Amino acid sequence: MPEQEGSLPLWPFPAAQEITEVLEWRTDVLPSRAGEQRIALRPRPREIVTVRHRLDALGLAQAAELARAGFAGEWLVPLWHLALPPDADLAQGATEIPLDTTASDFRGGGLAAIAVDGGATVHVAIDTVETDRLVLSERLDQQLPALAVAARRITILPVRAGVLISAVEIARRRQGDGTVTASFLLRDAPDLAAPTLPSYLGRPVQTDPSVVRRPLSASLRRAVEYVDNGFGPVTVEPVRDFFERGETINLKARGPAARHDLRRWLWSLRGRQASFWLPTWGHELQLRAAMTQGSVLMRVSPVASRSAYVGRRIMLEMPGALRFRTITDAVEDGADHRLTLSSNLGEPVSLVTKVHFLTAVRSDADRVEIQHGAVASEVTMPVVEVPE
Repeated sequence: MPEQEGSLPLWPFPAAQEITEVLEWRTDVLPSRAGEQRIALRPRPREIVTVRHRLDALGLAQAAELARAGFAGEWLVPLWHLALPPDADLAQGATEIPLDTTASDFRGGGLAAIAVDGGATVHVAIDTVETDRLVLSERLDQQLPALAVAARRITILPVRAGVLISAVEIARRRQGDGTVTASFLLRDAPDLAAPTLPSYLGRPVQTDPSVVRRPLSASLRRAVEYVDNGFGPVTVEPVRDFFERGETINLKARGPAARHDLRRWLWSLRGRQASFWLPTWGHELQLRAAMTQGSVLMRVSPVASRSAYVGRRIMLEMPGALRFRTITDAVEDGADHRLTLSSNLGEPVSLVTKVHFLTAVRSDADRVEIQHGAVASEVTMPVVEVPE
């Protein structure tokens, strides 16, 4: 393993199994009886990446010696969960690496790592980052094992500085086979822009199809105080004026672009600070009659008292797109309820159209954990209803 004099040491080992990425914000939530105020105390998250490496006897020894020599210092950490293949073969002497950089975290003036055949990485200096290529500060030379290497054999990774935040764990299966686990706190978190999502009344609507495929677990509650003097009946006193619906959602992204959009969306939430609309996907409003193109009247099977409908937001799964509306009035119509919508849909609504309630929610945790697998990234996060 070559030494890197005058620079930070590189953690060069190829990743195996899942990579865990933890994002940690800090939000001060100030509750009141009628609502809450959320103050962001950490505008960018702390990123903690845990990587696991399957190594032979030599690799295990190298990992142990690297940790011994530089545990308390900074490291150059290749980000295997953001790895991309180049768009063309690479040759010694090249000054550019053609690849789509829009779904990763390459930075001008920073570093990238090159791995051939899933082996150990070597780093190269980046001069500038274009949308379709990396322009290098120096020509490729010893970073490649041959004069030309096929693109299918190469992996390009962003590199960030980081520090070890826990012990480097080594688990040996046998003398020449073991797993090394290392966790790094990365420096210089990026400022990712929010992805483009459907929006309604100024809030984005999370309609990711992976939420539809996964079961939603929900808890229904209201903040109350139980008064018990020990001698008489227990009295329940409401502490807050609004009802809280808590849910756990699971999002899964496949491919570099979808993974990048998932991370961008998590960045946009800033932990517990930002809110968004979440459909219940419960098909609560079941139509009793079709709606004509210009109608704002929706006849449904009763699910609540008439007053409970007013002001509720709903989502309709129309053939061409998802539509969002607000219920402005509700009256009895025989055995059914007739609801008035804020505006017509501009097209007929068939009897089999699925209609769900929309709930304004936020994340119920400032810590988000993403599991990055070989082909997909997955995150499970709790959310809680907030007053509009």
